[in-house]
Amino acid sequence: MSGTEESTDEQVVTYEVRGPVAVVTLNRPQYRNAQNSKMTYALDAAFTKAVDDPDVKAIVLAGNGKHFCAGHDIGTPGRDVDQSFERKAVIWWDHTDRAGVDSRFARESEVYLGMCRRWREIPKPVIAMVQGACIAGGLMLAWSCDFIVASDDAFFSDPVVRMGIPGVEYFAHPWVMNPRAAKEFLYTGDRFGADRAQALGMVNHVVPRAELEEATFAIAERIAQMPQLGLALTKKAVNQAEDLMGMRSGMDSVFGLHHAAHAHNAELDTDSLAGLDARSMAKANKKAAGES
Repeated sequence: MSGTEESTDEQVVTYEVRGPVAVVTLNRPQYRNAQNSKMTYALDAAFTKAVDDPDVKAIVLAGNGKHFCAGHDIGTPGRDVDQSFERKAVIWWDHTDRAGVDSRFARESEVYLGMCRRWREIPKPVIAMVQGACIAGGLMLAWSCDFIVASDDAFFSDPVVRMGIPGVEYFAHPWVMNPRAAKEFLYTGDRFGADRAQALGMVNHVVPRAELEEATFAIAERIAQMPQLGLALTKKAVNQAEDLMGMRSGMDSVFGLHHAAHAHNAELDTDSLAGLDARSMAKANKKAAGES
């Protein structure tokens, strides 16, 4: 396989069990684990497998390679936006034979917002183990987990306002950090380092990169000692409290704004992403971060 191709049988997500802990790993390191639909449904299958295994008490979500996840796939050879997959998260029609907002709304309701909401309700504790980049769609994966353990080189960013879009589809920003911080995060597109993310409450623990795996699994194994039903009910209790604070309805309202922005871009620019692709977004983000 060349560096510009992706095999159709490549495992874009890997699954293993270590004692009482299932490890679900994003596995497109050559593309900084950019999330295409194939990865989305592979993640869902892995999470379902972990839930169905009575011996699995906790789940760790990891990313293979230097970075956890650089966001949605908007430009790799494996981009599969025009492909149809069996829908799991919402009851809606297939997007592939629709056009415009009809297509985008159908796909993103399922693959992005719907799936993250589905994973948020996994009845077993899920820990995101984050290193390097956690950008845009990567945030959604980490935020759907119960908490985050980050390496000291991790950074977090949602730069999609650069496209004229008010944040990613799973709009948890005001709940995972305070509203003023969320505005700065979005208005500037700046990277928040692991220490700042922890200070804002988005990250639970920050550890040296070399100790990330050991620290994460130590926490997962401690959690695994708790009664399984007790953990499931506690998770549901906290999630319900978040929703009573407006999280679910807030996301619904922003999802409409998100698609208004896509439609505006498609009407005025070359496409719904304001003509930006993975390469140009990465270049702009690096420039804003002061990198060459």
